[in-house]
Amino acid sequence: MKKLRCIIILLFAVISFLQAQTPRRAMKPADLYKLPGVSDPQVSPDGLWVAYTVTTVDSIKDSRSSDVWMVSLDGKTNIQLTHSPEGESSPRWSPDGKYLSFLSSRQEGKGNQVWVLDRKGGEAKRITNYKSGVSACVWSPDSKKLLLTITDPSPEDTGKVKTAKPMVMDRYQIKQDAEGYRYKKLYSHLYLFDIEKKKTDTLTRGNYNHSNAVYSPDGTTIAFVSNRTEDPDKNRNTDICTIETKAGATLKVLTTWTGTDSSPQWSPDGTQIAYTQSAGNENYLMYDHPILAVISKNGGEPTLLSKDLDRGVTNPRWQPDGHSIMALVTDDRYQYPALFDDRTGKMTRLIEGMQMVMGTHNILKDWVMLASSPQLPAEIFAYENDSLRRLTFHTDSFTAPLKLAKVSGVAATAKDGNLVNGILYQPEDTVENKMLPLLVIIHGGPVAQDNFGFDLESQMLAAAGYAVVNVNYRGSSGRGLAYTKAISGDWGNLEVVDLHAIVDELVKQGIADSNRLGVGGWSYGGILTDYLIATDNRFKAAVSGAGVAFPLALYGVDQYIMQYDNEIGVPWKNLDKYLKLSYPFLHADRIKTPTLFMVGEKDFNVPAVGSEQMYQALRSQDIPTQYVVYPGQFHGISVPSYQADRFTRYIDWFNKYIKK
Repeated sequence: MKKLRCIIILLFAVISFLQAQTPRRAMKPADLYKLPGVSDPQVSPDGLWVAYTVTTVDSIKDSRSSDVWMVSLDGKTNIQLTHSPEGESSPRWSPDGKYLSFLSSRQEGKGNQVWVLDRKGGEAKRITNYKSGVSACVWSPDSKKLLLTITDPSPEDTGKVKTAKPMVMDRYQIKQDAEGYRYKKLYSHLYLFDIEKKKTDTLTRGNYNHSNAVYSPDGTTIAFVSNRTEDPDKNRNTDICTIETKAGATLKVLTTWTGTDSSPQWSPDGTQIAYTQSAGNENYLMYDHPILAVISKNGGEPTLLSKDLDRGVTNPRWQPDGHSIMALVTDDRYQYPALFDDRTGKMTRLIEGMQMVMGTHNILKDWVMLASSPQLPAEIFAYENDSLRRLTFHTDSFTAPLKLAKVSGVAATAKDGNLVNGILYQPEDTVENKMLPLLVIIHGGPVAQDNFGFDLESQMLAAAGYAVVNVNYRGSSGRGLAYTKAISGDWGNLEVVDLHAIVDELVKQGIADSNRLGVGGWSYGGILTDYLIATDNRFKAAVSGAGVAFPLALYGVDQYIMQYDNEIGVPWKNLDKYLKLSYPFLHADRIKTPTLFMVGEKDFNVPAVGSEQMYQALRSQDIPTQYVVYPGQFHGISVPSYQADRFTRYIDWFNKYIKK
C-alpha cells in the first residue's frame, strides 16, 4: 500500500511538471466553450457557506446550463449540488438555514418552479406547480412561506395545435426584444405560498407589473417596485410600494418621484427602506444614472445620499449596524463597493485597484463579492480585513493554457477639449516599439462603459495579433450626468470625435499602425461603426453588428418609440433632425470601407432592417460587404456556436482587409 501511495504521488508530480512545461497559446474562438460563468453568490445564515451558480456550455446540445454549487467560507470545500440538464438558478437560503431553494424548469416543462434542497441530505423536491412558472422567490423571515413573483398565464398556452389568432395591438409600444409583439397584456403579480399548507394567497392585482419584492425584517410587510401610471408604456415612472403580507391588503405607494425608483432594501430595524432613484425625472431616461436614496417605511421626503457624487450607485445592501449601506459605484472604467452613512451620505470606498465588482452579499460583519479583473473572469471572493480572499477557482482551467493580453488604461484629448478614456489590449508577446494593427471595438448602450473586468471579445481579438482599444465616448456612464447627456438628440457627432481622438493618440504613441485600422461594435456600437465609416475612410475594415444608419426609417419599427418621441420628436414635425441623424445611409456613397453586417433574425431591439439597408447600400456600390443573419436569435446572440462563429468571422474579416 505504501509503495502504491508513492507511485500515485510521483505520478501527480510528473503530471504537474508536464502541465507547467506546456507552452501557453493564443486564445481561439472555440475556447469560449470552455469558459464557465460564476454568478449570484448567496451566504448561508450561519455565515459558513456560499451558494452560487456556475454556467457551462454543452457543445453537443449547443446550449448553456447552470448548476448550483456551494463553497465553504474557508475555501476548503466546494460542492456541486445540482446536475440536471435543464439547469438551475437563483439559489436562496431559508432564514433558519435548513433549506436551499432554487428555480428550475426540470421535469415539468412549465417554466421555472421552486425546488428545495434539505441541508440534511436527499434529492431536491419541487414544491410549486404554476402554469406560467415562477420568475422570483423570496423566503419569509420565519421560513414558513415564499414570496413569489408570477406572470399571468397566457390564454393561448393550451398545448393544443391550432391556427394562431391574429395579434391585435392597441398599446403605445408594440414591440420588445425577446418578448416580440406585445399583444398579450400579461402582468407580473406577487403571491404568498404557504409551504406546509401548499396554499397560495394573491397579494397584488390589476393591470400593473410588480417586481423587486423584499420582506420587512418582521415579515409583516413587503416592499416592491411598480409603475402605477395610467399608461406605463409612455414613461419610466416606477415607484417603491409596500403591502402587508396578507390577502386583501391595501397597496401603499411610498415614493412620488416621476422618474425611476427601484431596488428596495429594508433597514435591519424595519423603519427605513434604501433604494435607487434616477437622477432625472423625465418620461424617458436614456441618459441617466441611479442615486442612492433612503425613505421612511411610512413614506415622506427621501434622503438622497449620493446626489453630489455624480456617479451611478446600484445594488444597495444595509449593514448590521443599521446606519451604513453598502452599494456599488460605477466610476470611469471601474465598479467598486463603497459604504454610505445613512445620515450624512459620507462615502468610504472599500477596494482600490484594476478590477470590477459586480455583486455583493452580506456575511455577518463582512461580505462576499463577485469580482473580475482584466485577466480573470468573474469569481467569488470574501472581503475581510480590508482585502479580498478568493473562494472559487472555476475559470482557472480556462485561463491556464492561454496567453492573455496586456491591459492598460489610455486617455486622449478630443479636438474640442474633452478628455476621453479607454482601455488598451495588446498581445502578450508584443515587441516593444513595434506598431500593431488596431481594432476599435465600441460598446453598446450607449449608457454603459468599458471597464477593467474580463472582456472575452477584446481578449479574443488581441490573441489574433491586434491591438484592441475600447473607448468610453461621450454618452457612456461612469463620468457623470453631463458626460452621459452630451449626445442626447445628437447621435454620431461627439462620440465620433472621441473615438477618433483615441485612435490619433495611439498612432501618435507609435502603438497603432495608421495604415492598418479596423472598427466594430454591436448595438449602439454597430450604430457608431456606421457613423465612423461614413465620416472617414481611415478604417480598412469594419464589422457592424445590430446597427442602424437610417433612424428616419426605424420610427415605429424598433422598440424605442418612447426615445424617438421624447429625444428627437415625431418625424412629421422634426424631419430635419431625422435627416441629420441618418447621414450614414443618406451619404453611403462616401463609404469605401469593406464592412461585414451581422444581426439576430428575431431582433426587435435593433431590427435586421437597419443592417439590411446599409448592406444593400454598400453592395449596390460594389463595396466589399457581407450580411450574416443568426437564425432564431434576439438582440443578444446566445447560442454558443453562433458566438464562436461571430468571433471567427470578425477575425477572418479583419485579417482579410487589414493584415493582407
